[in-house]
Amino acid sequence: MRYLSTKGLHETDLIGAIGRGLAPDGRLYVPEKLPNFNPQKIQGESLAEIAIELLDPFFVGSPLEEYLESICKDAFNFPVPLEELEKGKLAVLELFHGPTAAFKDIGARFLAAVMERSLRGLRLKDDRPLTILVATSGDTGGAVAAAFHGRSGMRVAVFFPNGQVSPRQKHQLTCWTGNVRSYEVNGSFDQCQALLKSAFTDVVLREKHQLSAANSINIGRLLPQAVYHAAASIWHWRKHGSKASFIVPAGNLGNALACVWARAMGMPIRDIILSTNSNKVIPEFLSTGAWQPRCSIQTLASAMDVGNPSNMERLRHLIPDFLDLRTSIEAYSVSDAAIIKQITSDHVRRGKIWCPHTATGFSVYDQLPVSRRKSNAWIVVATAHPAKFDHIVEKAIGARISVPPSLEALLELPTNYEKIEPNIGVLNSILND
Repeated sequence: MRYLSTKGLHETDLIGAIGRGLAPDGRLYVPEKLPNFNPQKIQGESLAEIAIELLDPFFVGSPLEEYLESICKDAFNFPVPLEELEKGKLAVLELFHGPTAAFKDIGARFLAAVMERSLRGLRLKDDRPLTILVATSGDTGGAVAAAFHGRSGMRVAVFFPNGQVSPRQKHQLTCWTGNVRSYEVNGSFDQCQALLKSAFTDVVLREKHQLSAANSINIGRLLPQAVYHAAASIWHWRKHGSKASFIVPAGNLGNALACVWARAMGMPIRDIILSTNSNKVIPEFLSTGAWQPRCSIQTLASAMDVGNPSNMERLRHLIPDFLDLRTSIEAYSVSDAAIIKQITSDHVRRGKIWCPHTATGFSVYDQLPVSRRKSNAWIVVATAHPAKFDHIVEKAIGARISVPPSLEALLELPTNYEKIEPNIGVLNSILND
């Protein structure tokens, strides 16, 4: 399998695509061709078993091919349950049972497992560490820090926007030592992301520090995310004999794109709907055809506060015709008021407690026409444990939320971070330190 930049000017192998993160032309890597599967021939049952089958074509011909099974078992070693709320009609895919209680754990652990096994294949010129840069709007940074912490040959720098992550998210981002360092940027997530992209397109800086990315701009994050969408669709199809439609909370579009990839690979997925917060750039694009990225605005669903989603580039590369794209996916915006209403009502009506991001998905589901809800089977993707947003959720439901043990352990650690300006000169100083 070869990997090409979306502009088509550069190609590389799996190790190169994951190791570089961003192509030399500043564009994102995509597989030269997505494989196609017959769901009836998928033999695996667990997430790790299905991952081994689905990811095999992406690893063929790579030195990493012999490690695929161990990588999948390393990364997918915690529960990812598909819980039915209405038999055969509505289910929730719980992706928050990992070390940092967010769906980003799955992609981050997979990426770390791949990079640890591929350091020799990256052809590093000396014993300098591989430098992983990650911009985060909340959950990504904590998941990457946890996944890479203590792994040899790598150092991690996490950048997050000032005042735009929840208190518990910030604690998860800043409670690390050793090979992980954290930086609070005086700006938005989009400025954090732009800062890192400027580093990757600086050839001298990139080569000097052996830079790689851990955001969803890295294809190593998207491959495992496609797996859990595929697995959920297979589990539903085997149990009920029908295709499921998905509602996916969307920010930087990595999780959503992974679902689109899974469907394009032949998985039994019907409709795909994206739920966004009040950052409406995706719904507006699908409505008007005009792509107008802008500065993000702060919402209760902070991890989705993205005004210029990176993976729109990959989505438009996969489906270049706008009319085809707007019939392939839908997207709807959910306000902060609607998020609170959904959290409050579902605590009573469904007996479930959602994080603000997951609440956007259920809000979109509840706004669908009754006929559409009843004629299709639906899977809503739950992206984070509500305890990560206790300051919002507990106020909405009027009750305390129990904290998962893994999250509680992190919250007991002391924090340490630096405040910086979104300036490439500052970033250069950090890298030289």
